This record gives sequence, structure tokens and C-alpha cells, in this order.
Amino acid sequence: MSEVLTAPLVVEFPFTRSLGPVQSAFLTGLRERTVLGVTASDGRVVVPPTEYDPVTAEEVRDLVEVGSAGTVTTWAWNPSPRRGQPLATPFAWVLVRLDGADTALLHALDAPGPEAVRTGMRVRIRWAARRTGAITDIACFEPYDSPAGDAEPAPHDGEFADPVTGITAPARLDYTYAPGRAQSRYLRALADHKTIGERCPSCRKVYVPPRGACPTCGVATDTQVEVGPRGTVTTFCIVNIKAKNLDIEVPYVYAHIALDGADLALHARIGGIPYDRVRMGLRVEPVWSEDGRFPDHYRPTGEPDADYDSYKELI
Repeated sequence: MSEVLTAPLVVEFPFTRSLGPVQSAFLTGLRERTVLGVTASDGRVVVPPTEYDPVTAEEVRDLVEVGSAGTVTTWAWNPSPRRGQPLATPFAWVLVRLDGADTALLHALDAPGPEAVRTGMRVRIRWAARRTGAITDIACFEPYDSPAGDAEPAPHDGEFADPVTGITAPARLDYTYAPGRAQSRYLRALADHKTIGERCPSCRKVYVPPRGACPTCGVATDTQVEVGPRGTVTTFCIVNIKAKNLDIEVPYVYAHIALDGADLALHARIGGIPYDRVRMGLRVEPVWSEDGRFPDHYRPTGEPDADYDSYKELI
């Protein structure tokens, strides 16, 4: 049995959003070393502040300033920090109720070990040296030897110079992808300039790329069939937005291509023809990448267009 391939894979999406008056004031306040909460309809001070009352769902705007020290309400030890977490050394995740607040804020506590952390301990904010108007302006919390504060939260107008009006939150997932035995065979064949699918023993359809099982019949597929290399464009779209880290000029065409002998269309880029001349039924062939591991794109073969009835079931 051939070895199953694996490869590191990163899925990353920078999520950008605008801020309303409450979140704008909260993040701008962190930049200025000021922690703001909001007073809910029942009188509770909510930190971090919400834009809508957590009980009545009504819009809330009554901002108040709370303390930068607080009390740990619960915690969990993190012995192996991951990339992007607040601290690179082992730390505790803590919920901290800041002085003057009635709810707790989740953040990291810099402590030498789990034995140094307890519910009820006093902590304070360690501010980041460089602050930009983000939750990371709180670098972490640190132990603080002081009694619990009894100061009332002070009203705040939420006004700051140069307020933060939007944020970009990078969402990223790093993992190891294993395509399985069927697709590992498929990828190895591509390196030899061959495209293989697998035939279902029940419905006799050939699926490319192979999935190891027939999606229609649900039975295992282990009979390999070489298809293509030529095929027919069944449908397509014109891409007008340039993707990050993709060195392809827009506009370009991405299409579903039914390879000769296959019963499932795969998708690939179309090149060697103006984008506005790509059409359904266009006959195409692969152009391999420089390293020869996979087709870089498909180009017209010069053959007459395929008849619609020959590919209508693969659209």
C-alpha cells in the first residue's frame, strides 16, 4: 500500500469590521490605558462593554470607567502556548472581574506556575508598551498584592482624540492535511502527467478527483481509470478580484472541466485565450507547471466545441 501524503496547510482570513460608538470607545480607551464598561438596564456594569443590553437587547450607551486591577473569578492553566497567544511561556487563562465591574474579562495571567494561581487572587493589567487600540493593548494580567477595590465606576463620555473606528482581526488555522489513499494516488499520478479517477463498481461512474467511495452509491471505489488529458468546459466564471499571494492578472477564467472519460467535472483555470472568448463546450488540454507536479492551467485544443448533449449532465 502506498504511503498517504501529508502537507502543512494554512487557512487565513483577515476579518475587517467597523466599530460602533461603544466598541470604538472601549478599544480607544485601551490605547489610552483606560478601561471602559457599559451600564446595563439592571444597573450592572458590563466589561467588556456590549452594544446591546444582554437581558433586554436594547441599545446601551452609558459608558463608565472601571479600575485596572481586579479579582480572578476562575482560571485554567495553559502549559503549551500556541502561536499568536498572549504569552510565549506557560500561563493561566483567567476571568477577571475588574474593580467596579460586575462581569469578568477573559485574558492571560503571567504566573510562574499553576500553584501560583487561585480563584479570588488579586491581579492588575500589564499594559503593552506599544498600544494601537486593540484587546492586545492589555499585554496580560499580573499578580497584584492589594485589597479589593470598592470604588464606584465613574461616568465617561467615551470621547478620545483620534478614535479607533475599525479593526482587522486575522483568523488563521494551521493544520496538517492528509488527502487519503485515493487522492494520494491521484496526486502522485499528476506528477507523471497522468490524471486518474476511480470507477464505482455499482453505477460504473468515474470520479475525478477520486474520493475513495462513490458519492452516489456509497460503496468503495478502488478500480483506477486514467482519464483525459483533454476535456470540455461545462461552465465557468470570470474572476475580477485579485487574490493575495496569487500571481495571476485579473480578469481570468475559472471553469469546471469534464475530462474525457470522467463522470465528474473538476475545476481549473483557463489560459491561452482571452477571458471573454471562453465558452461552454470549449475543448481544452492541460498545461503543466514548471515543476511538473500539477496542471498550471488548461488551454484550448483547437478542436470544434463539444455538443451540449455530450456534457449537459456534468454542468
